[in-house]
Amino acid sequence: MNPNDPSMIAGSSPHLKSGQTTSIIMRDVLIALVPATLASLYFFRLNAVFLILTTIISCVLAEYVANKVMKKPVTIGDYSAAVTGLLLAFNLPPSLPLWMAATGGVFAIIITKQLFGGLGMNFINPALAARAFLMASWPVAMTTWTKTAVDAATSATPLAIIKKGGEVVTDIPPAITNLFLGNVPGSLGETSALALLIGAVYLVVRRVITLEIPLTFIGTVALMTWILGGDSLFSGNFLYHVFAGGLILGAFYMATDYTTSPVSTAGKIIMGTGCGILTAVIRLYGGYPEGVCYSILLMNLAVPLIDKYTLPKSFGGGKIHA
Repeated sequence: MNPNDPSMIAGSSPHLKSGQTTSIIMRDVLIALVPATLASLYFFRLNAVFLILTTIISCVLAEYVANKVMKKPVTIGDYSAAVTGLLLAFNLPPSLPLWMAATGGVFAIIITKQLFGGLGMNFINPALAARAFLMASWPVAMTTWTKTAVDAATSATPLAIIKKGGEVVTDIPPAITNLFLGNVPGSLGETSALALLIGAVYLVVRRVITLEIPLTFIGTVALMTWILGGDSLFSGNFLYHVFAGGLILGAFYMATDYTTSPVSTAGKIIMGTGCGILTAVIRLYGGYPEGVCYSILLMNLAVPLIDKYTLPKSFGGGKIHA
């Protein structure tokens, strides 16, 4: 044993390190979102192009300006602002005025992220916070949907059609195959479940995310909508609820955000289950046909409490008994 061997020197924690960096992780997320981005460009054409460019540019510029004003190192090179911009675009209708989209990008970065200390310090997901802000500020624009370029059967979102007590009663819900492939109206990220799942597989293979939150989130929504979503118990079309709306996008790409999700496996299961319950309740009994955004934001607020009761005690961290 060589006492001068660097591997034998014990410094301060952490002692185990990986080659993963913020920029590598964020780059992987961007790569994973490429299939869904291509699908949105195919179904919504120039609307999708302009919306995605607007949100990404506004987020990156807002991060740069905030870093300069606050005299912090410029962090646009870690790609986190670009990821926020792309996820924000996926949560917006393709017909949204671009100035509103840009406002959402600035809100996501300045208000939700930088004012709380920057990356790793925000307590809620910036893209979803911006979506909630835009929904509260311009609800009509945020709920105005357009047909896809390949002519979907209806201009109402699938969840709005099947919403109990909703105003849309004459439209025919699109087929499950259209939901899976993406030929339906909705936000950019509420269309192709197939494209989102391809990217999700990439994230799992690259070990960027684990499956506790996505599986419990989607499974809880499926179970609750199967039991309570039909005209009688255990008659709901749970596949429709799984593939419609932003469930797959939220479960794999936003509820799994490192900063705003629990650390332990038990905490992640609680997080996913809570998101699923809230989403199903809002979809079935709330005023909105979709509840993914608000369910994740509400569970983000509960993460410190979840971590408090689910994190294992450190070695030697128990109570001292006299």
